[in-house]
Amino acid sequence: MSGEATYLDAIRIALGEEMERDGRVILLGEDIGVYGGAFKATAGLLERFGPQRVIDTPVVEEAIVGAAIGASLRGLRPVVEMQFFDFAARAFDMITNFAAKHRYRTGLGVPIVIRGPSGAGVHAGPFHSQSPEGYFARTPGLAVVVPSTAADARGLLKAAIRDDDPVLFLEHKLLYRRAKEVLPEGDGVVPIGRAAVRRPGRDLTIVTYGAMVPLALDAAAELAKEGVEAEVIDLRTLLPMDEETVLESVKKTSKALLLHEDARTLGIGAEIAATLAEKAFEWLDAPVLRVTAPDTPIPFAPSLEAAYLPGLSTLLAAARRLAAY
Repeated sequence: MSGEATYLDAIRIALGEEMERDGRVILLGEDIGVYGGAFKATAGLLERFGPQRVIDTPVVEEAIVGAAIGASLRGLRPVVEMQFFDFAARAFDMITNFAAKHRYRTGLGVPIVIRGPSGAGVHAGPFHSQSPEGYFARTPGLAVVVPSTAADARGLLKAAIRDDDPVLFLEHKLLYRRAKEVLPEGDGVVPIGRAAVRRPGRDLTIVTYGAMVPLALDAAAELAKEGVEAEVIDLRTLLPMDEETVLESVKKTSKALLLHEDARTLGIGAEIAATLAEKAFEWLDAPVLRVTAPDTPIPFAPSLEAAYLPGLSTLLAAARRLAAY
């Protein structure tokens, strides 16, 4: 593909390509048709594919996901847009007790994707800025995907749509128009469940995902000026998690720093820390450190939101402490 595409473009491209490839793919969500979605991720798709495949729904998340589950069991492959992923809470029962468990109960998969914007940094307040991946990443039967680049947004979304089981696909709204690159030629599918080494290093490992990946790369560049080479692992998929890549990195560097925007307690970092304690203890030369948001709601005021989110100075301080241990 010629020219740079934004993260948002990549999502729209993936949806269009998969709808062209497979007539069973349909879209459901609030204002996704005529309006083109709250963030314009579905702009132009109603005109291309018609109202039978791009379906505006009432503002009832439980009903949207329930309809998608039913449609999938009738042979379709629905993609649901959550206008903000915070409101997946309204469909928690449908997601965790129906979609996630259906294969276990019946042997039949539920090939649906639930996608939409998550994360803070755009001053949207406590009800439109959450990172709810932790609620779902402990639910057997689901996949939870959080891409950090435009190419991964396209490639992982295509993989999610082709998956025969439910996939939650969280798109960090801060990346929608900031992450840009030339998308790869061809299909560009990125397999679910594989992490990426975004920067190799020898002195410590930073494990992260989503909008924290650019922050980790900025920190690694600063550390390199001081002679500290940090390896940056982008998880990309939180469930199933690529333990092998994380363990290989930590065994090489002997130090681990876990970075995520979600709240600290019982976050993804806690699970990785437990895994490292169980499977990499003899390679660790320092405590496993976490840099996360605090256990509070997300503030609305821009200055308070900036203090709430992990920042470069906080991340560098933790990395320097780890490197010097």
